[in-house]
Parts: sequence; C-alpha cells; structure tokens
Amino acid sequence: MKIWIDILTPKQLLFSEPIIEKLGKNHKILCTSRNYEEITKLAKIRNFKLTIIGKHGGKDKESKLIASLDRTSKLTEKIKKFSPDLTISFCSPEAARISFGLGIKHVAFCDSPHANAVMRLTLPLIQKLFIPNVIPKKEFSKFGIKEENIIPYKAIDAAVTIKRKINERKILPFRNNYRKNILIRMEEEHAAYVLKSSKIFSIIKNVIIDFEKENIVILARYPIQIKNLKNKFGKTAKIVKMSYDGKHLLKNTDVFIGSGGTMTAESALLGIPTISYNAVPNIIEKYLVKKHLVNRETNPSKISKHIKKILTSSKKEHEKRVKKIVSEMEDPIKKLVVELKQ
Repeated sequence: MKIWIDILTPKQLLFSEPIIEKLGKNHKILCTSRNYEEITKLAKIRNFKLTIIGKHGGKDKESKLIASLDRTSKLTEKIKKFSPDLTISFCSPEAARISFGLGIKHVAFCDSPHANAVMRLTLPLIQKLFIPNVIPKKEFSKFGIKEENIIPYKAIDAAVTIKRKINERKILPFRNNYRKNILIRMEEEHAAYVLKSSKIFSIIKNVIIDFEKENIVILARYPIQIKNLKNKFGKTAKIVKMSYDGKHLLKNTDVFIGSGGTMTAESALLGIPTISYNAVPNIIEKYLVKKHLVNRETNPSKISKHIKKILTSSKKEHEKRVKKIVSEMEDPIKKLVVELKQ
C-alpha cells in the first residue's frame, strides 16, 4: 500500500516518526510539508525526509488563502503521480481537499478543535478521525464528521512525541551550569486561534527582574519576534530561534513557561515544572491544569512567585505522579494500525 502523510508543524513531524516506523516496513510512504522554518530545521535535526511543496501562509487571511491555493495546486500534481491508497494528516486543509478530489481515503489525528477554520475545512471530508479521549467527540462532530467515525485514544499527543530519542549534537543555549535554567516559549502569533492580548512581554520583564542571576532563555518563532525581543531584553536574556531538539532543551530546564500548546504539554509530561500563560486556550491545556501537571497563570507577579516556589522545592513527588499518569496512557499509533487492518 502507498501512504501519503502531510506534515505541517514540528509536533506533527515528531508524531509521524512512530507512524513511519510502524508502517514503513510494509508500505511505501511519501511525507510532504511546506516551507516553514521551524519544521525544515527540525526535519534536519531529526534526519527526517520531507518533500517540501508550497509555503506557510503567514499572518493575514489573504496570504493564508493564496498560499493554500498555490500549495494545493502544486501538491495535486505530486500526489497524482504518487497515487496513494491512503492519506494520513493532522487535519491538513490541502490534504483534505486533494484526497477528496482524487478519491483517496483520508484518516487524520487532531487534538485542536479550537482551530475553528481548519476544522471547518477538513473534518467534513475525512473518513476517520483519531482524538485524545479527554476531548469530547461533540467538539469535532459539530464541524461535520459523524461521531461514529471518531476514534478516541486514552492519551494526549505529547505522550507519543516525548518518547523520541534525543538529538544531543547541538550545544544548548544555557550559559552557566551553576545557575537555574528558565525557558520561556513565545506564542504562535500567526495562528488564527491565538489570543492577541497576551501578556508575555510583561511576564518576561518580571522574570528578568526577579531572576537576574539565573539563565533565562526565550524561544522565539519569527524574525519580527526575535527583533522585538532583542530590542527589549537582548542584554538580560538569551533570545534564540527554535533550532534545537525540544526534548533536549526541556530535559535541561528547571522551569518552563509556555503558551499552552505543544511544548507546554511535552514539558508537563516530562515532569518539568511548567507554567502556562494560556495564549492558546484549549482542552489539552485544561486537562493538564486539572491534573496539576501545569500551573496556569497570566499575572506576571504571580508567575514569579510560582517560579520561586518551584526553585526552592523538591520535584520528586511531582515527577512520580507524572510518570504514573504517562504510564497509564495508550499508544494511539497502535489504534491506527488496527483500524487500517480492519
């Protein structure tokens, strides 16, 4: 069987690794993506073979539309030549449209019903949808897929991606081993679902003032973010692009402050003390907060209090509880394999 996997984000690439490991032995697989710096860099770090077609649409609606239309056109020619029997995606609009148009069966994974536009463009066109069981089926069925075609798994996606082997070749940006490492992740400001009222700059300012003797590293996403961050905090914090293996970074972090997305979930399941400033409100983040794996806080002074408490407390009980929760999660890739056999 020929399988086409369309991969649009770093998380999707990491989630695809075990899929390819399980299915690649008996099936021919084509992995496509778009020209987007974070994913092309990660693919290089992970030695992951990607066929790049099209580009990321950027920030505004018109550029997103034009980029998607252009990518759909170019991808269609490639997929016609490859002639797959099955498409696997993470709710890629281009994969959904092409698969529907060419009559290819399409199964998808998703934990982001808050991505309203993407859900509306993809869910009515796919055959099966795999979701974390902490998200109610109705969160997806309202977009046009029948609940009988939604397959839940007892896990969140970070439980899959944190199992990867670490690539330790790149030197980490933490400057002094005798200091505590505080890692701050900027939000995905180009996504349509991100709140535009983030307090991240106030949070960073407070952290720098209150923890000036520690290593403070800020993970930026886009050139304009990096420029703004360097202008404001370049002398007191290290600002870097996300060109590292995220798991390697997190394993060497004492406190992680994230927007509530993928890296926040990975940090939580790795047992790293994690604070979410909730720029990406979503059900997975709510689950992690409910399980006391993540502290949600948007007030800069309260975040500093959390950090002080974390840096002066033992992590053993927290790590023990995290391991128990992760050990009870199932492998969603096994569910995929079973479904494909059926």
